[in-house]
Amino acid sequence: MQLKQASKSQVCIRLGIQGPLSSGWSKIAVIDTEFGSANLYSHLGQYNVLSLSAPYSPEKYMDAIHVCESAGMEVIILDSISHEWEGTGGILDIHNSMAGNSFTNWGKITPRHNAFVRSILQSPCHIIATIRSKQDYILTDKNGKMVPEKVGLKGVQRDGIEYEFTILFELDIKHYATSSKDRTSLFAGTPEFKLTQEVGKKLLEWCNQGTVSNTEEKIIEQINNVTTVDELVKLYKNNPAFQDSLHEHFTSQRQLLDINRTAHQLLQKQNKNTNGKYDVNRA
Repeated sequence: MQLKQASKSQVCIRLGIQGPLSSGWSKIAVIDTEFGSANLYSHLGQYNVLSLSAPYSPEKYMDAIHVCESAGMEVIILDSISHEWEGTGGILDIHNSMAGNSFTNWGKITPRHNAFVRSILQSPCHIIATIRSKQDYILTDKNGKMVPEKVGLKGVQRDGIEYEFTILFELDIKHYATSSKDRTSLFAGTPEFKLTQEVGKKLLEWCNQGTVSNTEEKIIEQINNVTTVDELVKLYKNNPAFQDSLHEHFTSQRQLLDINRTAHQLLQKQNKNTNGKYDVNRA
């Protein structure tokens, strides 16, 4: 247990965008639960689509995220994560189908939802998650009768999900955004605005500020410690999220290994020519 001075590291964004239905970065993947709607925006630029259909279990979302990570994606858009909570085969559906005590059953499925949230928070990719919203109501006492009263929009996900994101943008039906939570302080207290490329650039600049992350430092250390090209290639393939950012490190180590291998082969040839046969001990 040790106290250290606070220092911002380079990070990946965790961005939540919440709004009513239809209120609406080089290696981008969209995990689409909206029946192919992600393909409707192909004119905006190049991106990949992974279609997800029911049942919308937490594990299915986690598998989809892993597929995108393994493919070397830099940005993963989850459109939307409301299905994991309220969709067919989602958490509420699973809970409703379980026999026995309701409270006890929550103890069984909550860890599954928490694992899904961790897969978002621990991903080496930037994550953008959309959340459907719907009209929320409370019961108020009017003349001795409990009457439902509108109190605004509420995200269709487990209560408190907004606290897991770096930023949460609230979108209205006219596509204007306000930040209801902002750890970057880039948009806190600003009037409503449109989500544009400039907003994305601001977020990326903020992510890239600070020191190199501990994870990236560990990968660099592993690159420097490999002794064969096969080991280096394996390390490269197992870390798709760092293939671009650490390209120079991988390339430099590959060149060094090639030079060492060539030098070793020349030494073997020299020993063989000198002795008439290959001397293992001298090699």
